Amino acid sequence: MTAGSESVLELLPMVFADPGEARARAEHVLHSRPSPLHASIAHQVLGIWQRDFGDLRIALRHLRRARDLAARAESADREADVLATLGVALVHAGRTRQGLASFERGVARGSGHTRARVLYRRAYVWWVLGHHREALEDVRRALPVLRQTGDDIWTARALTLRATVHLAVGAVDRADADFTAAERLWETTGQEHDKADAVESRGLAAFRSGDIPAALRLLDEAEERYGKLGTPTFMLSIRRCEVLMAAGLAPEALTEADAAIALLDRMGGQSTRKAELLLAAARAARSAGDPDTAIVRAAHAVRLFTGQRRSWWETHARLVLIEARVAAGRRSGRLVADAAAVAGRLASFGSPAAPEASLLAGRIALALGRTAEAERHLAVAARSRHGGPPPARMTGWAAQALRARAAGSGRGVLKACRRGLDVLDDHRMTLGASELRARVTAQGAELAALAQEASLAHGSPRRLLEWSERWRATVLSAPPTRPPADPALVGSLTAYREIAARAEEARREGRPIPALEREQRRLEREIRSRTHHLRGDTPGYGDRFDACRLLDRLDEARLAELAVVDGQVHILLCGQGRVRRFAGGMLAEAVAEAEHVQAGLRRLAHPGGEARLPLVEAAGRRLQELLLGDAAAHLGSGPVVIVPPGALHRVPWALLPALRERVLSVSPSAGSWLRARETEPPPGGRPVLVRGPGLATGGAEVPELADRYGTATVLEGEAAQVPRVLEELDGAALAHLAAHGTFRADSPLFSALRMADGPLIVHDFERLARSPYRIILSSCDTARLASVGADELLGLVTALLPLGTAGVVASSAPVNDAAVVPLMLALHKGLDAGLSLAEALRDARTAQPDDAVHQATGWAFAAFGAA
Repeated sequence: MTAGSESVLELLPMVFADPGEARARAEHVLHSRPSPLHASIAHQVLGIWQRDFGDLRIALRHLRRARDLAARAESADREADVLATLGVALVHAGRTRQGLASFERGVARGSGHTRARVLYRRAYVWWVLGHHREALEDVRRALPVLRQTGDDIWTARALTLRATVHLAVGAVDRADADFTAAERLWETTGQEHDKADAVESRGLAAFRSGDIPAALRLLDEAEERYGKLGTPTFMLSIRRCEVLMAAGLAPEALTEADAAIALLDRMGGQSTRKAELLLAAARAARSAGDPDTAIVRAAHAVRLFTGQRRSWWETHARLVLIEARVAAGRRSGRLVADAAAVAGRLASFGSPAAPEASLLAGRIALALGRTAEAERHLAVAARSRHGGPPPARMTGWAAQALRARAAGSGRGVLKACRRGLDVLDDHRMTLGASELRARVTAQGAELAALAQEASLAHGSPRRLLEWSERWRATVLSAPPTRPPADPALVGSLTAYREIAARAEEARREGRPIPALEREQRRLEREIRSRTHHLRGDTPGYGDRFDACRLLDRLDEARLAELAVVDGQVHILLCGQGRVRRFAGGMLAEAVAEAEHVQAGLRRLAHPGGEARLPLVEAAGRRLQELLLGDAAAHLGSGPVVIVPPGALHRVPWALLPALRERVLSVSPSAGSWLRARETEPPPGGRPVLVRGPGLATGGAEVPELADRYGTATVLEGEAAQVPRVLEELDGAALAHLAAHGTFRADSPLFSALRMADGPLIVHDFERLARSPYRIILSSCDTARLASVGADELLGLVTALLPLGTAGVVASSAPVNDAAVVPLMLALHKGLDAGLSLAEALRDARTAQPDDAVHQATGWAFAAFGAA
C-alpha cells in the first residue's frame, strides 16, 4: 500500500466498513514515515477503533496525537474533524466538560462540509448526554449541508441519529420515517458496520412500536453482522436487555448486562457505556425480584452519570434506585419526595418513564397512609392510560385502579383492571412463543391482584372466580404459533439432540463433558432465540372464560378453584349451578407442607421407606385442611376437578383423604378444563406406544399393551427416534410414552423425554399439527412444571393441552419403576373398558397392592384435563 492521499483518506470511512482492516492499514501508514497530515489520519483511525472496540485510554492518546499532527499540518478542517472525534471519546470517558469544549473548538475551526460532520458528532454526544433538544438542533443544521454535498454515508448517519433521538422521546412515527430513509442510503454504500447499526436501530424501532418478536429477530441479525466484523456490541446489549425485560425474561437480561460490563472492564472501554449497562442491569435485577442487586447497580450508575454530567440518564437511574429500595421494603416520606422530584424531572425531559415515577410516588404515599398526597401523584400517572406504548398505558391503568381503591370504588377498581389487562392481552397475543406469552403476564400481576381483592371485598364468589380465571393459565387460552418450516430451527433441534445424547453417554461412562455442555447451552440459546422470533397469529385474546358455560358442563362434577388473595387460599367450589366460597389456610404453609410430602414420596419410591408412610398421610390431612377447608364436606359424590395456583402444582392431590377414592383430575385453569372437556377425539385415531432406552424395567408394560391393543403402532429400540415418534404422535388418539423424564426448572421448555437418539423436548411437541388426544407419561417427574409470569405454568403437560390434547396422565414426583408397570396396565384396562383417564386412574390405584411403595406410586400420578 502506498501512503498516497487517496488511500490514506479512505481509512476514515473504512473504520466503519471493515474495522479490522482499517486498523491494520493505519498501523502500516505510521510505519512508513508519513507526513503530519497522513499521520494525523492514521492516529485518528486508531483512536476511533480503540474508542469503539478497544481501550478508551489508548484511544485518547491516539486522538490527542492526531489533533497535534493536524495542527502541525496547518489544516483547519483536519483539526476540526479530529477535535470532534476527540470530543466524542472524552464524553464517553466521562470527561463531559472537556469533550464539549473540544466540540466548541471543532465547530469554530471547521467550515462547510467538515463543520456539518462536526455538528453531527456533537448531536450524537448531546443524545448520549440526554440533551435531546440540542441533538435535534445540531442535526437540523448538519443535514442540509451533508445532502447538498452528496455525502450519503454521513447523511444516513445523521438520519439514523435523529430517528434514535425521536425514539427516546416517544416519537415512533418520525423515527420510522428517518430509519427508512437512512436504510435506503445505506444500501448504496459498503459501510458494513453502519449497516449492522441500522439493523440494530430497526430492532429498537420495532420494540418501541410493540413488536417484540421482530425486535428480537432484528437484534439477533445485527449481532450476527457485528460478529462477522469482530466488533463488540455494548449498545446492542443495552437494547436487548430492554427488549428481554419487556418479554418477561429479566434474568436473561441481567446475565447479558453483567457479561457486557465484565467485558467492558477487561477492555478498558467507554465509561458512558458502562453507566448505561449498569442501569440496564439494575432494571433487570429489579424485574427479576432481586432488589439488593438492583440497588447496588443503580447506585453505581447514578454516580457515573452524575460525574459524566448526564442529567437525563442520571434521573432514570434514580428512578430505578427508588423502585429497588421500595421493593426491598423501604417506605418513607423522603422516598415519596424523591420519586415525585424524579417524576418532575422526567416530565421536563419528555421521558415516557415519567408516569412510572408518579405511580411509584403514589404507591409509597398510599402505603404510608397519605391518601391526599397519593391522589395527586396517581392522578398524574393515570393520564398515560389513554395513549403511548403498552407499558405506559398499563402504568396509567394501574394508577387509576389504585385511585379507585383509595376512594372505596370497587367498580372503579375492576373497570381499571379490566382495561389495563386488555392492553396487556393485546401485547401478549403479538407473541408467538408460549414461553414469552407466559412470562410477560408478570407485568399484569398487580392489576390482577387488585381485581381479586376488589372481588373478594364485593362478596361475590362468581366474580372472584371470573377474575381468578382472567389471569390464570392465559397462555393456554390459545395455541402457540407453530414454528414455520425453518430448516435452521430443525437443524438446531437435531444438533441439540445429538449433543445431549453424547453428553448423557459420557456421563454414564464417567468421561468429562464440559465441552459438550457448553455446546448444548449454545444450542439451547439458539433454539430459544429462534422461537422467540415467532409473532403471534391468534386474533383477539383467545378463549374468554364463561362461568355459566362451565357450570352447565360440570353436570354432577365439582370444580374447586383455589384463588390466593393476600397470601390466603380461598376455595371456589363450582357445581349445581352455583359458585360457593370457602376459606382455606395460608399459601406459604401449604407450599411448605407440599414440599414435605414430596420428600416423603421420594423416600417411599424405594423399598425400606415404609416408616415414612404415616408421616406422609398425616401431611396429606394437613394439606386438606389448608387447601380444601370446609369445602371438603361439600364435594358431592361425583368427579372432582382441582384447579390449583402455580405455587401448588406439585401437590399430590390423590393423597388428600377427601379425594383419595374419587374420580379426580387436575387442570391449570377452569377455562382449560372446559376446553379439554369440549375437545373431540380425532376420527379414526390410533394408539401409539413408545418405549425409550434406559428404563429399569425396560418399559415392561409396553409389550403387554401392544398385545392388548393389537393395531397399536409400537416404537422401541432404534425405531424410537424423535422424528419418527413425532410423526406417529401427530393426531393419535392415545399415546403411551414409557421414557425417562427430565424436568428443567431453569428452562422448562427443554424438559424432555429420553428417546433412542436423544431428548424429545417441549419445543419438539410444539411442532405437531395436533398432539395426541390422550397421553400417558409413565416415568418420573413428567408432570413437574415451572411457575412463571403472574400465575402461569410451563412444562410438558401445559405444552400439550393447547395443542389438541384433552387429557394427560403424568407424575409429579419420583416413582418406583417396578410399581409403575401394574399401575399402567390397570389404567389401560380401564381405558379399554371405556372409562376416562381420571376414572381409569382411580380404579388403577384401588387395584394396586396395599403396600407403601405401590400406594406412593399411585398418589404420584395425576390425570390432567378432561378426557
